[in-house]
Amino acid sequence: MRRSSNRDGSHGGAGDADGGDAKDHPLNRRARALRFARRWWSLHGCCDPSARGLFVVIGSLSLIGLAVNVFLESMFATEKPQIAVPVERNLSALKFVPLRIQQRIEMRDDALDRLREEERLRIYPPRLALVLGSLRKDPTSLMLYSVSMNLQKLGYILTIYAVEDGETHSLWEHIGCQVFILGGQGTHNIDWSFFQGVISSSLEAKESISSLMEEPFCSVPLIWIIHEDTLGKRLPIYASRGSQQLINEWRKAFSRADVVVFPDFSLPMLYSTLDTGNFFVIPGTPVDVWTAERYMMTHSRHMLRKINGFSEDDLIVVIIGNSFSYNMPPREYETVMNTIGPWAMEHMQTDQQRLFKFLFICGNADHGAALQIMASRVGLPNGSVFHYSFDDDVNSILLMANIILYGSFQDEQGFSPLLVRAMCFEIPIVVPDLPTIREHVVDKVHGMVFKAKDPHTMISAFSHLISGKELSSDANSLASSGVDLVRNMFAPECITSYAKLLENILYFPSVTMLPKPSSQIKPTMWMWKIFKQDVADQHINVLDGTSTKTSSIVYTLEEELQSQRDISEDEMEYSKSENLTPSDWDDLRQIEILEELERRELWELGERMERSVGVLENIRSHVKRVEKSKFEENERDEGELVRTGQPLCIYEIYRGTGAWPFLHSGALYRGISLSKIGQRPISDDIDAVGRLPILNETDYSDVLGEVGGMFAVADKIDALHKPPWIGFQSWRAAGKKVALSIEAENVLREIVGNETNGDIIYYWASMDLGNTTVDIDVLDFWSVCDSLNAGNCRTVFEDSFQQMYNLPNDMPALPYMPSDGDLWSILNSWVMPTPSFLEFMMFSRLFVDSLDLVNRDKDDNHLCLLGSTKLERKQCYTRVMELLVNVWAYHSARKMVYMDPSSGKLEEQYPVDLRKGLMWVMYFNTTLLKHMDEDLAEAALDRLPLRKKWLWPHTGEIHNQGVFDKERENKYRRKQEKKRRIKAKQLERKTYGYKQKAIGGA
Repeated sequence: MRRSSNRDGSHGGAGDADGGDAKDHPLNRRARALRFARRWWSLHGCCDPSARGLFVVIGSLSLIGLAVNVFLESMFATEKPQIAVPVERNLSALKFVPLRIQQRIEMRDDALDRLREEERLRIYPPRLALVLGSLRKDPTSLMLYSVSMNLQKLGYILTIYAVEDGETHSLWEHIGCQVFILGGQGTHNIDWSFFQGVISSSLEAKESISSLMEEPFCSVPLIWIIHEDTLGKRLPIYASRGSQQLINEWRKAFSRADVVVFPDFSLPMLYSTLDTGNFFVIPGTPVDVWTAERYMMTHSRHMLRKINGFSEDDLIVVIIGNSFSYNMPPREYETVMNTIGPWAMEHMQTDQQRLFKFLFICGNADHGAALQIMASRVGLPNGSVFHYSFDDDVNSILLMANIILYGSFQDEQGFSPLLVRAMCFEIPIVVPDLPTIREHVVDKVHGMVFKAKDPHTMISAFSHLISGKELSSDANSLASSGVDLVRNMFAPECITSYAKLLENILYFPSVTMLPKPSSQIKPTMWMWKIFKQDVADQHINVLDGTSTKTSSIVYTLEEELQSQRDISEDEMEYSKSENLTPSDWDDLRQIEILEELERRELWELGERMERSVGVLENIRSHVKRVEKSKFEENERDEGELVRTGQPLCIYEIYRGTGAWPFLHSGALYRGISLSKIGQRPISDDIDAVGRLPILNETDYSDVLGEVGGMFAVADKIDALHKPPWIGFQSWRAAGKKVALSIEAENVLREIVGNETNGDIIYYWASMDLGNTTVDIDVLDFWSVCDSLNAGNCRTVFEDSFQQMYNLPNDMPALPYMPSDGDLWSILNSWVMPTPSFLEFMMFSRLFVDSLDLVNRDKDDNHLCLLGSTKLERKQCYTRVMELLVNVWAYHSARKMVYMDPSSGKLEEQYPVDLRKGLMWVMYFNTTLLKHMDEDLAEAALDRLPLRKKWLWPHTGEIHNQGVFDKERENKYRRKQEKKRRIKAKQLERKTYGYKQKAIGGA
């Protein structure tokens, strides 16, 4: 019997003819997955059903008992046992079940439909970021390109980020996508919060995963598509080497993704070590069709038969089966031999020149002897049956065939990739009526379908395909229709699955338009025409349809870890070589004793020397100078020194290390960190949590957001801010490309240096509505505010205003805001005089206190009236407070000037003269606000809280006349007490004189 293994040298030519490495064939992933599953099944694969995706084994009672024993042993084993997968003869089905993802999808299955029923103004389309390893032409690019085109039809806007450039760059731009090549810049300068979700494809995009693991991007939904098996093959090697640090690094990255998507069901088994319950499979990628078509460009049936020792007259039947085959040959193969073996013998007896050759593809072990025994039982001669494993060049085996028989009666979760390639090779197929197959293949149209429960119907299927010495005309017709079917057979299902996954994973903010339902995707196909050009010069591996370039990130991380180990080992060797001997320690102690004796002798000599006591006033001034020179209390760092004399300081508010690349440095800027953990280490950034303790409470820190940083600056501002002008700029301004340029900074410095009129505000981040498809004429200030706040901005603002000023319920309390084409401020990016800032903070504290009360009273669940998604409810007050500066500036008669952030050009908005009769000046009067502030301060000082959770006392200083009187009284008492102590000390010295302790005395 001939075998495909190269050990006997009989069939080694198939791989040689191809010129590639057959072991890298993607079909072998399943075989490798089974080998690795036997090692890793216990604890890494499915021992934690509550937290991981499961490989569920369904079968006989004996198999279930075996599975239970395996589970219990793995739970209580002290070491990870080597567990063998149950043999196939007892196997009914092996399925991957992503329990956690399915539960999440079921919970949100109709959530988007409910949102579509609401009548709400939404302004911006949903935005997605697609991070690719490269822009080369390959099956993954074809799949993503086709999916993206259909996502655009549903309303999504896509932005492409690629690690490497390639041939598809112009294709992405042609369909309206912005394309950015990351190169060596990395992804740390990308504002991921701009997108509703991120789709990362390839292991090479791991750096983007790392940036998404840091605040403030931790909550951005992430879908990671893994189509390489490179890392999966390395994981057992890491475990055998004890490289737990590498495994933990990858597990941490995998756990960040909301969903890790694989293109077939074998890859989750390879990566089971990294499974944290977020694995998901969307099959149907065009990789098998791509591979088959490229393979036929360089191979022919005649050439392969000649190389492998087969004649052109041989009628070759290739029997393929379930890809999850184990050590024993599938039981169904025996049924196949017993069924078609006698039929083949009858044909060979009637036609002596016809020779049937049966080629079995299964497993990775040597099953040749077992198959030969089966063949001899039905009378087939030697040399009629051959066995090949998945490690061989299965493409060449399939292409040599006249007929392909799917000989497994076990239904797989996905359509057999071997069957896909056979249909692409234009070979007629004979398949059982399994659900997965009947879903796509029509009997006597795309192939011959027999009854799995009645294998004898297989004979009639073969008889229909063979006519005399050749294949029948029907067989050729079936093969041709099979090719037309298989090229796009899975495209609609795959594309729709990605669209449905996005619907259930992404959160769409109140301001974002909802995508069209995934059910509206019309029957579609892969974009073969665009990718039709010959890719032979693009270094495409015809074996698997992927780039021959290995995954560099996997090996780069290995090298980095190895270098760290080498350094640590060198340091350990150095420390061992530098160990001190006992005599060395004795010498060291003698040196220390001598130094101590010399120091004490110098001190005693200094005490014996005569010194002039000097005038008492001189001594006091000297002591004061010494105290002022203490670093801990009064030393000014470099940041404070460079800002000395500057008329303006702009504070940049941020949270988390992910915002660091968006911050500025220099004399004009200073950071405000809303988190102790994420504060820049080498800077004079302000610790907002330390200055305002309420920000240490996560709930209030989240709902206040950036305005909490402003409250922290305003609290005891004299000790922090000296310049006459103050400004703020959100870290998001740089991410959205509206931060001040150097030219604009110079213009702003010149203006504030010469400005004498203090009632003015300059802002440079405007409410830009240019990218929306909504009619701008219907958008005004309050409609935009409604859109940002779940449609409740007007209602909540009016109720808060009434509560703040204690107005009657029937009295209008929504301030007028015009819509005449001028711009409003957003992103907390503005500059104003410091006194005006303090007045604005006083108004903001009063307003947010009322807002908090209204929200708690109206929302029984204490969630948020101003948000529809989890993230919006978490940041409940931030969007209203961001727009509040416009209401305050307009109705307090401040001059409002917009500055172009690029050129520094100035343009006044809403001139004060045109506002007369429209402003609610009485509610924004400084005297009124001070009285309101003092009333609340008095209640707080008298410990008379207005409600259970009273926010106002915790947002800043508490000031009223009583506070000033008490501070003045305490200051006077301290001064009188100091005078009394000085007089008592002077009287003691006049009475008893100066006393000097004896040298060496106690």
